[in-house]
Amino acid sequence: MNFLITGGSGFIGGHLTEKLLAAGHRVTVIDNYSTGSPRNLAAVRDNERLTVVEEDILHAAGLEKLIENSDVIYHLAAAVGVELVVHDPVRTIRTNVDGSARVLEYAAKYHRRVILASTSEVYGKSTHPEFNENDDLLIGCPVRSRWSYACSKLLDEFYLMAYHRNMALPGTVVRFFNTVGPRQTGQYGMVVPRFVKAALSGQALKVYGSGEQSRCFCHVYDTVRALVALADCPESIGNIYNIGSTESVTIMQLAQAVVKQLGSSSKIEVIPYEQAYEHGFEDMLRRKPDTAAIRSLLNWKTENTLEDIIADVAAEMQMQL
Repeated sequence: MNFLITGGSGFIGGHLTEKLLAAGHRVTVIDNYSTGSPRNLAAVRDNERLTVVEEDILHAAGLEKLIENSDVIYHLAAAVGVELVVHDPVRTIRTNVDGSARVLEYAAKYHRRVILASTSEVYGKSTHPEFNENDDLLIGCPVRSRWSYACSKLLDEFYLMAYHRNMALPGTVVRFFNTVGPRQTGQYGMVVPRFVKAALSGQALKVYGSGEQSRCFCHVYDTVRALVALADCPESIGNIYNIGSTESVTIMQLAQAVVKQLGSSSKIEVIPYEQAYEHGFEDMLRRKPDTAAIRSLLNWKTENTLEDIIADVAAEMQMQL
């Protein structure tokens, strides 16, 4: 089969590309390297079944032809990371909304299978113990740029569902819950690689906010297994699926676990949100997925623990050093 991965040189895209090539498929990656990197495709760069197109999906003249020539499109291209979202909301909205509009328009025209990557951020300020795909959503006020990412990705979801209803687009939405693992960068605020890098270098681990906010971290290998299985699952068309671990940990507990597991002497500092991001920054206290839908559909579950994630991230970083 022929796969197209937008944002394929990103963290998740690189791992997905490797998985598909290993299964014997042809893969085309389109990426402008704004938040991705050619390093994420280094292990497969010489594979004859891989084609890399260095262009921005907002402006790429050949995007329509790439989609026409593909069997399945993984739309991963997006502006990601809390720091990027807060400090460049215009880029966030344009990349996520306008880019997705182009991809979905052409996919609907040629009736191509699409799996669109969304985010747990769309659940916004909801206070449910677990987030279900059918939950109502509570997004923060527009004066807080932090919510521009959630709103832009939510609009992507509405776009896909509209094309599905009006033009029978065979599309599926996946909501990622903190996917982490080797090759992820902490440059845009991703907490696990930030903490691991600090612990390895003996620097302070900076916990933003109170540290009592909890998250569930899913290994990229588990996420990719779900993505690959969904492409060949017609029952998933027209639906939304959470992909993530259900093992909750507070950010303070995460920092402590990283220090302990890596035998680091690093200290832990608590930094107010206003100092880390912007005045009035808002965050969710908890973010735990209900994964019953994808577990029932694919018999999928996470196979890697938080300890596995920390170990794999640290091992990759030490190799770079």
